Amino acid sequence: MEQLLHYVWKHKMFPLHELKTNDGQDIDVIDTGLHNTNSGPDFFNAKIRINGTVWIGNVEIHDRSSDWYAHRHEQDSHYDNVILHVVGEVNAETTNSKGKLIPQLQLPIPPSVATNYHKLITTDHYPPCYKVIPNLSRLTIHSWMAALQTERLEQKTEAIKYRADLGIGDWEGALFITLARNFGFGINGEAFEYWARSISLNMVGRHRDNLFQIEALFMGQAGLLDADALPENYRQAALADEYFQKLRNEYTFLAHKYSLSPISHKLWRFLRLRPQNFPHIRISQLAQLYYSGQLDLSRLIECKSVDDLFRIMQTQVTEYWQTHYAFGAVSTRNEKHLSTASLNLIAINTAIPMLFAYGRHTMREELCERAFNLLEQLKPENNTIIRLWKELGITVDNAGDSQALIQLKHQYCDHKDCLRCRIGYEYLKAPKL
Repeated sequence: MEQLLHYVWKHKMFPLHELKTNDGQDIDVIDTGLHNTNSGPDFFNAKIRINGTVWIGNVEIHDRSSDWYAHRHEQDSHYDNVILHVVGEVNAETTNSKGKLIPQLQLPIPPSVATNYHKLITTDHYPPCYKVIPNLSRLTIHSWMAALQTERLEQKTEAIKYRADLGIGDWEGALFITLARNFGFGINGEAFEYWARSISLNMVGRHRDNLFQIEALFMGQAGLLDADALPENYRQAALADEYFQKLRNEYTFLAHKYSLSPISHKLWRFLRLRPQNFPHIRISQLAQLYYSGQLDLSRLIECKSVDDLFRIMQTQVTEYWQTHYAFGAVSTRNEKHLSTASLNLIAINTAIPMLFAYGRHTMREELCERAFNLLEQLKPENNTIIRLWKELGITVDNAGDSQALIQLKHQYCDHKDCLRCRIGYEYLKAPKL
């Protein structure tokens, strides 16, 4: 309940008249203060009138008065400037490290707020705030979506920066790892990132003019040239496959030369995967893309339009994979280009976050602005999350909107973090629903 007390205090969702301290003094809350998310009192620089005297200082909030002592604030001089202790229940007097009594307010939470909050955190319906959404203005929803879109890009920036830092400032490596992860299209994303981390681009760069060697390195590091990685129904055909044997022999030589260790083939998931999403196909496409040299950080930075992005990201499989989906598994000939839908997803999850992250890193605001502009030019994702929000009446015009709603689902709804959500705020302050 302490979270709700914080929320009610911060947004002044309590009666502003007839407030009194635990010892009967009149209270007038002029300014609730600045919410502190770090250590120390919960709100800084609040302005409160107590019995006609105006006090400026900090406010601490707890479920019960006794929590003050449980957290040992009475021994901490950082809490000496607390002018009001806000609690759900007064069950003790509170003093600071100088022994001075601190006024306390048992904060009344409006019944409608308490009821609505209980419904939000206990209902199994997703999203729990569905009743209030049709009544919200387009401005309210889309201003929140704009903030969520930025928040999602910031979150992806942290992941990309972490990858660059692992490579000691290697942004090309960060691009490769990010791209590889998104070639996993969710199901194999973790495996692809782990695979990409096992590859040194400096080492692969020595063979950049030889597509066969690049594919041997890529397939070998993925553990897919291990005989145990071959599906039972294709094993004999694969072991007799000339291309499989050539790749295997080449990787054995290169692994010895560079002291390479492949990742486990058991990391790859095939269940319910469409053949075009098999790791073999995606790795061959990545090998072709790397060999072509058409996608690197310098070319990405030069992209001004969605067509530019699609042009540098488009790729196909190597010749063998035009007639195979797995080693030994023959299929009809197909160059297996990336579909428009796949290019759209890779642009959303790789190219645009890289532009934004690199713009932040180099303090080039135009790259960050371009990232937002490109998001608004891309088509929105079409998945169960987006379809559900659309059914509730939320307009989804572009990829920026769909990214915002995915952020809302994953970072707020899934964690029942309704108190940080603007839609949750509208729900809480509504009459009983």
